[in-house]
Amino acid sequence: MTSRDELRLLPWSSPDGKPCFLSTDDDTSRLSRLADALETTYLDQAAEVLDHATELLSLPEPDPVTLRAASANLTEALSHVLRVAESRGWRLP
Repeated sequence: MTSRDELRLLPWSSPDGKPCFLSTDDDTSRLSRLADALETTYLDQAAEVLDHATELLSLPEPDPVTLRAASANLTEALSHVLRVAESRGWRLP
């Protein structure tokens, strides 16, 4: 059986919400590159969401509906970033 050190937590879940893992020694495999690309996309999106939220919070009276939407976007972005961090943490020597 493969140990946790040999598995990569992928940045997506199964249809029933369970984590997906990749077992490979090839960091350049097609699935590894796809996971890398998605992780980069998630990190870029999180930076954009953070910039938008920062702008909203700098307004004297931000619209509550807009703030709620930004909070939902921040929550989703944070969950993606945490998953990326967890996956990358598992791969540290």
